[in-house]
Amino acid sequence: QVQLVESGGGLVQAGGSLRLSCAASGSISSINSMGWYRQAPGKQRELVASIISGGSTNYVDSVKGRFTISRDNAKNAVYLQMNSLKPEDTAVYYCNFVIRWVFIWGQGTQVTVSS
Repeated sequence: QVQLVESGGGLVQAGGSLRLSCAASGSISSINSMGWYRQAPGKQRELVASIISGGSTNYVDSVKGRFTISRDNAKNAVYLQMNSLKPEDTAVYYCNFVIRWVFIWGQGTQVTVSS
């Protein structure tokens, strides 16, 4: 059974940076995409960034130019480099793998940006 383990969240001041990491354990094959979602209190979960098997990336408009998603296929890992953080980036961030079209989620990591 595949499990995703996240790390890297925390508290940072506005303008600062954080790097989230997510590694998958278990038997992995046919990863369709990897991504990061976030959910702020009282809001729906939204897709922040994703990277598909071919390497193309996609970002929500609010993070373009500030966040970068990357992956390490050998480690079955995905990363999210977050720069120029804003208070509105505060949320629980969830790692997501789509494996053979099945969505698998990490446990979530809190990111808090103070003004």
